[in-house]
Amino acid sequence: MIGSGNGVGSASHTVPMSEINTTPLVDVMLVLLVIFIITAPLLTHAVKIDLPQASSQPLPEKPEVISVAIDAEGKMYWNDAPLVQGELKAKLQGIADKKPQPELNIRADKETRYQVLAEVMADAQNAGVTKLGFVSEPKN
Repeated sequence: MIGSGNGVGSASHTVPMSEINTTPLVDVMLVLLVIFIITAPLLTHAVKIDLPQASSQPLPEKPEVISVAIDAEGKMYWNDAPLVQGELKAKLQGIADKKPQPELNIRADKETRYQVLAEVMADAQNAGVTKLGFVSEPKN
């Protein structure tokens, strides 16, 4: 037993291995390489779908914008030109018949009576004007 060298009761100690065993690392890398080689061609195939065809058309012309301004006394202006009493209905009828119909923008003084605004909106509706807007100033 003294010279058996099994380490039990002997004076010589075993020295730890100083080399790294790279065999498992190489095995894992080879398996990963095979997996990537097999799956890489599958990632390049696209799904076949039938896309709709787009057709480009020119945008329709923007209709002209007519401005009706009403001051605090109730006087009306058509594109900054003064209107006489009763002329508004005839002009509204004229723009209602145009194709494409112009857009009517109403600019009113903040002191204008609501009755005047309501009459202008009613005249526009009775004439057949469908595009009506209000112009205001944003708060600062």
